[in-house]
Amino acid sequence: MKYRNLGRTGIDVSPYCLGAMMFGAMGNPDHDDSIRIIHKALDAGINFVDTADVYSGGESEVIVGKALKGRRDNVVLASKLHYPMGDDPNHRGNSRRWIVTAVENSLRRLQTDHLDLYQVHRPDPSVDVEETLSALSDLVHSGKVRAIGASSFPASDIVEAQWVAERRGLERFRTEQPPYSILNRSIEREVLPVCQRYGMGTLVWSPLGQGLLTGRYRKGQQFDSHRSGHTPQHFSDERKLDVVEQLVPLAEQAGLSMTHLAMAFAIAHPGVTSAIIGPRTMAQLDDLLAGADVTLSDDILDRIDEIAPPGTDAGPNDVAYVPPAISSVGLRRRPATERSAG
Repeated sequence: MKYRNLGRTGIDVSPYCLGAMMFGAMGNPDHDDSIRIIHKALDAGINFVDTADVYSGGESEVIVGKALKGRRDNVVLASKLHYPMGDDPNHRGNSRRWIVTAVENSLRRLQTDHLDLYQVHRPDPSVDVEETLSALSDLVHSGKVRAIGASSFPASDIVEAQWVAERRGLERFRTEQPPYSILNRSIEREVLPVCQRYGMGTLVWSPLGQGLLTGRYRKGQQFDSHRSGHTPQHFSDERKLDVVEQLVPLAEQAGLSMTHLAMAFAIAHPGVTSAIIGPRTMAQLDDLLAGADVTLSDDILDRIDEIAPPGTDAGPNDVAYVPPAISSVGLRRRPATERSAG
Protein backbone atom coordinates (compact mmCIF):
# COMPACT_ATOMS: atom_id res chain seq x y z
CA MET A 1 0.00 0.00 0.00
CA LYS A 2 1.37 3.40 -1.00
CA TYR A 3 1.25 5.94 1.80
CA ARG A 4 0.42 9.61 1.53
CA ASN A 5 1.39 12.71 3.48
CA LEU A 6 -1.31 13.86 5.89
CA GLY A 7 -1.20 17.48 4.83
CA ARG A 8 2.02 19.02 6.08
CA THR A 9 2.11 17.18 9.39
CA GLY A 10 4.96 14.91 8.33
CA ILE A 11 2.73 11.93 9.14
CA ASP A 12 2.31 9.26 6.44
CA VAL A 13 -1.04 7.49 6.22
CA SER A 14 -2.67 4.87 4.05
CA PRO A 15 -5.17 5.96 1.35
CA TYR A 16 -7.79 3.90 3.18
CA CYS A 17 -8.53 4.96 6.75
CA LEU A 18 -10.30 2.41 8.94
CA GLY A 19 -13.37 4.07 10.41
CA ALA A 20 -14.54 2.54 13.68
CA MET A 21 -18.14 3.78 13.80
CA MET A 22 -19.52 0.28 13.17
CA PHE A 23 -17.62 -1.31 16.07
CA GLY A 24 -19.94 -1.54 19.06
CA ALA A 25 -23.67 -1.38 19.58
CA MET A 26 -24.18 0.86 16.52
CA GLY A 27 -22.96 -1.93 14.25
CA ASN A 28 -21.02 -4.99 15.37
CA PRO A 29 -21.46 -5.59 19.13
CA ASP A 30 -19.04 -8.55 19.12
CA HIS A 31 -15.79 -7.12 20.50
CA ASP A 32 -13.66 -10.09 19.50
CA ASP A 33 -14.96 -10.05 15.93
CA SER A 34 -14.45 -6.29 15.68
CA ILE A 35 -10.88 -6.68 16.93
CA ARG A 36 -10.22 -9.34 14.29
CA ILE A 37 -11.47 -6.93 11.63
CA ILE A 38 -9.16 -4.19 12.92
CA HIS A 39 -6.19 -6.56 12.99
CA LYS A 40 -6.84 -7.72 9.43
CA ALA A 41 -6.99 -4.12 8.23
CA LEU A 42 -3.68 -3.36 9.93
CA ASP A 43 -2.11 -6.52 8.51
CA ALA A 44 -3.20 -5.38 5.03
CA GLY A 45 -1.23 -2.14 5.40
CA ILE A 46 -3.85 0.27 6.70
CA ASN A 47 -2.12 2.36 9.36
CA PHE A 48 -4.82 5.00 9.93
CA VAL A 49 -7.73 4.41 12.35
CA ASP A 50 -10.46 6.96 13.00
CA THR A 51 -13.02 6.77 15.80
CA ALA A 52 -15.02 9.18 18.01
CA ASP A 53 -16.22 9.35 21.57
CA VAL A 54 -19.87 9.34 20.46
CA TYR A 55 -19.65 6.07 18.51
CA SER A 56 -21.73 3.62 20.54
CA GLY A 57 -21.33 5.90 23.55
CA GLY A 58 -17.59 5.29 23.83
CA GLU A 59 -17.72 1.55 23.11
CA SER A 60 -15.98 1.99 19.76
CA GLU A 61 -13.00 3.61 21.46
CA VAL A 62 -12.88 0.76 23.99
CA ILE A 63 -12.77 -1.81 21.18
CA VAL A 64 -10.09 0.11 19.27
CA GLY A 65 -8.04 0.39 22.46
CA LYS A 66 -8.16 -3.37 22.95
CA ALA A 67 -7.24 -4.01 19.32
CA LEU A 68 -4.20 -1.73 19.38
CA LYS A 69 -2.50 -3.32 22.38
CA GLY A 70 1.05 -4.05 21.28
CA ARG A 71 0.50 -2.25 17.95
CA ARG A 72 -0.16 1.32 19.03
CA ASP A 73 3.18 2.74 17.87
CA ASN A 74 2.53 1.61 14.29
CA VAL A 75 -0.91 3.19 14.02
CA VAL A 76 -1.95 6.77 13.32
CA LEU A 77 -4.86 7.03 15.75
CA ALA A 78 -7.56 9.67 15.41
CA SER A 79 -10.63 10.44 17.48
CA LYS A 80 -13.22 13.20 17.69
CA LEU A 81 -15.34 15.16 20.14
CA HIS A 82 -18.40 17.41 19.96
CA TYR A 83 -21.59 15.36 20.18
CA PRO A 84 -23.42 14.87 23.52
CA MET A 85 -21.96 12.27 25.85
CA GLY A 86 -24.83 12.10 28.31
CA ASP A 87 -27.56 14.45 29.50
CA ASP A 88 -25.35 17.09 31.08
CA PRO A 89 -25.56 20.21 28.86
CA ASN A 90 -21.82 20.81 29.29
CA HIS A 91 -20.80 17.31 28.20
CA ARG A 92 -20.86 18.27 24.55
CA GLY A 93 -19.74 20.96 22.13
CA ASN A 94 -16.39 22.63 21.47
CA SER A 95 -15.79 24.56 24.70
CA ARG A 96 -12.52 24.42 26.61
CA ARG A 97 -14.40 22.96 29.56
CA TRP A 98 -15.56 19.98 27.55
CA ILE A 99 -12.44 19.52 25.40
CA VAL A 100 -10.11 19.00 28.38
CA THR A 101 -12.54 16.47 29.86
CA ALA A 102 -13.41 14.70 26.61
CA VAL A 103 -9.79 14.03 25.64
CA GLU A 104 -9.04 12.41 29.00
CA ASN A 105 -12.09 10.18 28.61
CA SER A 106 -11.04 9.16 25.10
CA LEU A 107 -7.44 8.46 26.13
CA ARG A 108 -8.67 6.26 28.97
CA ARG A 109 -11.00 4.26 26.72
CA LEU A 110 -8.34 3.93 24.03
CA GLN A 111 -5.70 2.90 26.59
CA THR A 112 -3.13 5.33 25.21
CA ASP A 113 -1.34 8.43 26.41
CA HIS A 114 -1.77 10.42 23.19
CA LEU A 115 -3.80 10.84 20.03
CA ASP A 116 -2.08 11.40 16.72
CA LEU A 117 -5.06 13.42 15.51
CA TYR A 118 -7.85 14.96 17.60
CA GLN A 119 -10.74 16.40 15.63
CA VAL A 120 -13.70 18.64 16.31
CA HIS A 121 -16.58 16.51 15.02
CA ARG A 122 -18.77 19.43 13.93
CA PRO A 123 -18.73 23.23 14.13
CA ASP A 124 -20.17 24.81 17.29
CA PRO A 125 -21.51 28.31 16.53
CA SER A 126 -22.04 28.92 20.26
CA VAL A 127 -18.28 28.83 20.95
CA ASP A 128 -15.65 31.29 19.75
CA VAL A 129 -13.26 29.34 17.53
CA GLU A 130 -10.37 30.96 19.43
CA GLU A 131 -11.60 29.24 22.60
CA THR A 132 -11.59 25.88 20.82
CA LEU A 133 -8.19 26.35 19.20
CA SER A 134 -6.67 27.58 22.45
CA ALA A 135 -7.78 24.46 24.33
CA LEU A 136 -6.62 22.17 21.54
CA SER A 137 -3.27 23.99 21.37
CA ASP A 138 -2.73 23.27 25.05
CA LEU A 139 -3.33 19.57 24.37
CA VAL A 140 -0.69 19.64 21.62
CA HIS A 141 1.81 21.42 23.87
CA SER A 142 1.17 18.91 26.67
CA GLY A 143 1.89 15.99 24.33
CA LYS A 144 -1.57 14.47 24.64
CA VAL A 145 -2.36 15.31 21.01
CA ARG A 146 0.01 15.41 18.04
CA ALA A 147 -2.19 17.30 15.56
CA ILE A 148 -5.68 18.79 15.49
CA GLY A 149 -8.37 18.75 12.84
CA ALA A 150 -11.98 19.54 12.02
CA SER A 151 -14.85 17.61 10.50
CA SER A 152 -17.60 18.80 8.15
CA PHE A 153 -16.63 22.46 8.49
CA PRO A 154 -17.85 24.82 5.74
CA ALA A 155 -15.05 26.44 3.75
CA SER A 156 -15.63 29.80 5.43
CA ASP A 157 -15.22 28.25 8.89
CA ILE A 158 -12.01 26.53 7.81
CA VAL A 159 -10.57 29.84 6.59
CA GLU A 160 -11.66 31.68 9.76
CA ALA A 161 -10.00 29.05 11.95
CA GLN A 162 -6.77 29.35 9.96
CA TRP A 163 -6.76 33.13 10.30
CA VAL A 164 -7.52 33.02 14.03
CA ALA A 165 -4.71 30.53 14.60
CA GLU A 166 -2.24 32.73 12.74
CA ARG A 167 -3.29 35.95 14.50
CA ARG A 168 -3.30 34.41 17.98
CA GLY A 169 -0.26 32.18 17.61
CA LEU A 170 -2.32 29.02 18.15
CA GLU A 171 -2.07 25.54 16.68
CA ARG A 172 -4.06 25.34 13.47
CA PHE A 173 -6.33 22.68 12.08
CA ARG A 174 -4.11 20.35 10.08
CA THR A 175 -6.90 18.19 8.67
CA GLU A 176 -10.51 18.31 7.60
CA GLN A 177 -12.93 15.38 7.48
CA PRO A 178 -15.73 16.14 4.98
CA PRO A 179 -18.32 13.91 3.29
CA TYR A 180 -17.39 12.98 -0.29
CA SER A 181 -18.59 10.51 -2.88
CA ILE A 182 -19.74 10.35 -6.49
CA LEU A 183 -23.19 11.29 -5.20
CA ASN A 184 -21.99 14.21 -3.07
CA ARG A 185 -19.23 16.20 -4.75
CA SER A 186 -19.98 19.72 -3.49
CA ILE A 187 -16.74 19.91 -1.47
CA GLU A 188 -14.87 20.07 -4.77
CA ARG A 189 -16.07 23.67 -5.14
CA GLU A 190 -14.52 25.23 -2.05
CA VAL A 191 -13.65 22.86 0.79
CA LEU A 192 -11.04 20.78 -1.04
CA PRO A 193 -9.37 23.80 -2.72
CA VAL A 194 -9.24 25.62 0.63
CA CYS A 195 -7.71 22.57 2.32
CA GLN A 196 -5.11 22.32 -0.43
CA ARG A 197 -4.34 26.05 -0.12
CA TYR A 198 -3.62 25.67 3.61
CA GLY A 199 -1.77 22.38 3.29
CA MET A 200 -4.42 20.43 5.18
CA GLY A 201 -4.88 16.69 4.92
CA THR A 202 -8.37 15.43 4.18
CA LEU A 203 -9.95 12.17 5.26
CA VAL A 204 -13.31 11.90 3.53
CA TRP A 205 -16.26 10.00 4.96
CA SER A 206 -19.19 8.22 3.31
CA PRO A 207 -17.31 7.44 0.04
CA LEU A 208 -19.97 4.79 -0.63
CA GLY A 209 -22.76 7.33 -0.49
CA GLN A 210 -24.30 5.89 2.69
CA GLY A 211 -24.45 2.49 1.01
CA LEU A 212 -26.10 3.52 -2.25
CA LEU A 213 -22.84 3.15 -4.19
CA THR A 214 -22.47 -0.51 -3.25
CA GLY A 215 -24.99 -1.29 -6.01
CA ARG A 216 -27.18 -3.25 -3.60
CA TYR A 217 -29.97 -0.69 -3.70
CA ARG A 218 -31.69 -0.05 -7.02
CA LYS A 219 -34.74 1.77 -8.32
CA GLY A 220 -38.01 -0.04 -7.81
CA GLN A 221 -36.74 -2.23 -4.99
CA GLN A 222 -38.21 -2.58 -1.53
CA PHE A 223 -35.63 -1.77 1.12
CA ASP A 224 -35.24 -3.27 4.56
CA SER A 225 -34.45 -0.06 6.45
CA HIS A 226 -33.89 -1.90 9.74
CA ARG A 227 -31.24 -4.13 8.20
CA SER A 228 -29.56 -1.36 6.21
CA GLY A 229 -29.51 1.13 9.07
CA HIS A 230 -31.01 3.89 6.92
CA THR A 231 -34.49 5.32 6.58
CA PRO A 232 -36.71 4.51 3.57
CA GLN A 233 -36.46 8.18 2.55
CA HIS A 234 -32.71 7.76 2.16
CA PHE A 235 -33.24 5.20 -0.60
CA SER A 236 -36.20 6.90 -2.25
CA ASP A 237 -34.26 9.94 -3.50
CA GLU A 238 -34.83 9.55 -7.22
CA ARG A 239 -31.92 11.84 -8.11
CA LYS A 240 -29.41 9.62 -6.35
CA LEU A 241 -30.95 6.42 -7.65
CA ASP A 242 -30.84 7.78 -11.21
CA VAL A 243 -27.09 8.30 -10.84
CA VAL A 244 -26.66 4.78 -9.44
CA GLU A 245 -28.53 3.30 -12.40
CA GLN A 246 -26.09 5.00 -14.78
CA LEU A 247 -23.04 3.99 -12.77
CA VAL A 248 -23.90 0.28 -12.66
CA PRO A 249 -23.27 -0.35 -16.39
CA LEU A 250 -20.16 1.86 -16.28
CA ALA A 251 -18.70 -0.28 -13.50
CA GLU A 252 -19.59 -3.44 -15.40
CA GLN A 253 -17.89 -2.17 -18.57
CA ALA A 254 -14.78 -1.35 -16.53
CA GLY A 255 -14.79 -4.81 -14.96
CA LEU A 256 -15.24 -3.36 -11.48
CA SER A 257 -17.71 -3.73 -8.67
CA MET A 258 -19.63 -0.60 -7.71
CA THR A 259 -17.84 -0.57 -4.36
CA HIS A 260 -14.41 -0.57 -6.00
CA LEU A 261 -15.45 2.10 -8.50
CA ALA A 262 -16.73 4.37 -5.72
CA MET A 263 -13.68 3.94 -3.49
CA ALA A 264 -11.21 4.45 -6.34
CA PHE A 265 -13.07 7.63 -7.30
CA ALA A 266 -12.85 9.01 -3.77
CA ILE A 267 -9.07 8.65 -3.48
CA ALA A 268 -8.38 9.84 -7.05
CA HIS A 269 -8.86 13.52 -6.23
CA PRO A 270 -5.50 15.20 -5.51
CA GLY A 271 -7.04 17.02 -2.57
CA VAL A 272 -8.05 13.79 -0.83
CA THR A 273 -5.56 12.12 1.50
CA SER A 274 -7.57 9.13 2.71
CA ALA A 275 -11.07 7.75 2.32
CA ILE A 276 -12.69 6.32 5.42
CA ILE A 277 -14.01 2.78 5.17
CA GLY A 278 -16.45 1.58 7.80
CA PRO A 279 -16.81 -2.22 7.60
CA ARG A 280 -19.17 -3.92 10.03
CA THR A 281 -18.21 -7.45 9.02
CA MET A 282 -15.09 -9.25 7.86
CA ALA A 283 -16.71 -9.89 4.47
CA GLN A 284 -17.19 -6.16 3.97
CA LEU A 285 -13.56 -5.50 4.84
CA ASP A 286 -12.37 -8.23 2.48
CA ASP A 287 -14.38 -6.67 -0.36
CA LEU A 288 -12.97 -3.22 0.31
CA LEU A 289 -9.38 -4.47 0.56
CA ALA A 290 -9.74 -6.32 -2.74
CA GLY A 291 -10.14 -2.98 -4.49
CA ALA A 292 -7.41 -1.07 -2.68
CA ASP A 293 -5.12 -1.02 -5.72
CA VAL A 294 -7.78 -0.05 -8.27
CA THR A 295 -6.94 3.07 -10.28
CA LEU A 296 -9.53 4.64 -12.56
CA SER A 297 -8.55 5.71 -16.07
CA ASP A 298 -9.21 9.22 -17.32
CA ASP A 299 -11.94 7.82 -19.58
CA ILE A 300 -13.82 6.35 -16.63
CA LEU A 301 -13.40 9.52 -14.56
CA ASP A 302 -14.69 11.54 -17.52
CA ARG A 303 -17.75 9.29 -17.74
CA ILE A 304 -18.37 9.74 -14.01
CA ASP A 305 -18.13 13.52 -14.50
CA GLU A 306 -20.83 13.29 -17.17
CA ILE A 307 -23.12 11.29 -14.90
CA ALA A 308 -22.43 13.24 -11.69
CA PRO A 309 -20.94 16.65 -12.61
CA PRO A 310 -18.00 17.95 -10.56
CA GLY A 311 -18.89 20.10 -7.59
CA THR A 312 -22.51 18.97 -7.46
CA ASP A 313 -24.65 16.84 -5.16
CA ALA A 314 -27.05 14.36 -6.73
CA GLY A 315 -29.14 14.76 -3.60
CA PRO A 316 -28.72 15.88 -0.01
CA ASN A 317 -26.40 13.96 2.28
CA ASP A 318 -28.76 12.92 5.06
CA VAL A 319 -26.16 13.14 7.84
CA ALA A 320 -24.04 16.06 6.66
CA TYR A 321 -23.68 19.25 8.69
CA VAL A 322 -26.37 21.85 8.06
CA PRO A 323 -25.36 25.32 9.31
CA PRO A 324 -27.76 27.22 11.56
CA ALA A 325 -28.25 29.81 8.81
CA ILE A 326 -30.13 27.09 6.93
CA SER A 327 -31.55 24.91 9.70
CA SER A 328 -32.84 27.67 11.99
CA VAL A 329 -36.08 29.31 10.87
CA GLY A 330 -35.33 32.32 13.08
CA LEU A 331 -32.17 33.06 11.08
CA ARG A 332 -33.96 32.90 7.74
CA ARG A 333 -36.95 35.15 8.41
CA ARG A 334 -37.29 38.69 9.65
CA PRO A 335 -39.74 39.15 12.54
CA ALA A 336 -43.35 39.30 11.36
CA THR A 337 -43.76 42.82 12.74
CA GLU A 338 -40.82 44.02 10.66
CA ARG A 339 -42.12 42.32 7.53
CA SER A 340 -45.60 43.75 7.91
CA ALA A 341 -44.16 47.21 8.48
CA GLY A 342 -42.44 47.04 5.09
